[in-house]
Amino acid sequence: MAGLALSGTGLYTPAQSISNEELVASFNEYVRRFNATHADAIAAGSMEALQDSSVDFIVKASGIKSRYAIDKTGVLDPKIMCPRIPERPNEQLSLSAEIAVAAAREALANSRREARDIDAVIVSCANLERPYPAIAVEVQDALGIEGFAFDMNVGCASAIFAMAVAFDMIAQGQARAILVCNPEILTGHLNFRDRDSHFIFGDAASAFVVERADAVRGRNPWEILSIKLKTRFSNNIRNNFGFLNRADPNGIGARDKLFVQAGRKVFRDIVPLVSDFILAHLAENALEPSSLKRLWLHQANINMSELIVRRVAGYDVKPGFAPDILHEYGNTSSAGAIIAFHKYSADLVPGDHGQFCAFGAGYSAGSAILRKMAV
Repeated sequence: MAGLALSGTGLYTPAQSISNEELVASFNEYVRRFNATHADAIAAGSMEALQDSSVDFIVKASGIKSRYAIDKTGVLDPKIMCPRIPERPNEQLSLSAEIAVAAAREALANSRREARDIDAVIVSCANLERPYPAIAVEVQDALGIEGFAFDMNVGCASAIFAMAVAFDMIAQGQARAILVCNPEILTGHLNFRDRDSHFIFGDAASAFVVERADAVRGRNPWEILSIKLKTRFSNNIRNNFGFLNRADPNGIGARDKLFVQAGRKVFRDIVPLVSDFILAHLAENALEPSSLKRLWLHQANINMSELIVRRVAGYDVKPGFAPDILHEYGNTSSAGAIIAFHKYSADLVPGDHGQFCAFGAGYSAGSAILRKMAV
């Protein structure tokens, strides 16, 4: 059969942005209040004083300078330090579906497709707003798409895993074209009182269309040459929030019900795992790293990204080879690599090769090798 293609992408960016300066001011005020409240215990040695954060610390640790948020007011209030997002009635579109639909509309426009051209919707992300009914079915209904829809969760690698599922389903004739959405409301699961991670995540949604290459008519189409997936169990990135929490009152509100990670262990594990994974995928397709014009990595940490690039492509890569959106968006989990592609792919020319690699909790990793098509 004909090859398959990524024919269009879309992006939803929240209206509100939080700078490092704003985030640090809020965090340090929380620290000041905490240390004042517990001054006696701290002086007695029974409790440790909390440390301030700083803009320099955040930039050096991550490369992040700002991030978008659905609600910044609650996040920056030292008494709350959590987004305030009112629950919606069942009759109203959920927030996850709303931002997915916004990104999806742009993806459909860029692929020059309409709802009647799409046979399936996959919502694949690290943080689903609810277990059921599926957010994907809600998105399908909101867009007026026939066919079927379902949700997936493979952590930060979710978008590439969904791309693989869409690829296989179209190849098997189950759909002509599939819309994949990656809505991430990450500020809701981030512990803004944890100095080591309070700056990491931002909110956003991405979307893309996968279809037969011989039917493509989008503005920036790329043939999908190969997709490779890998998982290896690790507890170094974890979130224990779930419906069973109510069955153990002792754990309600505990730190592990939000995002937790052993950052240094993750860095030490992920860099060689992902670097070797990228190189193996290229070798399986008889390609050298020098064949790539662009590498769209998961936007987790600038130091991690730079080290992976050096291990894969050496020190001689041109500026912009591995685009960075961390400085503006922060880590947007499954949406990150797609956002990097959305913003930094249209300048390449037909015949150019590019590669996605997204990775995260699990550990999970997904790689896709693409070739730019003529419009």
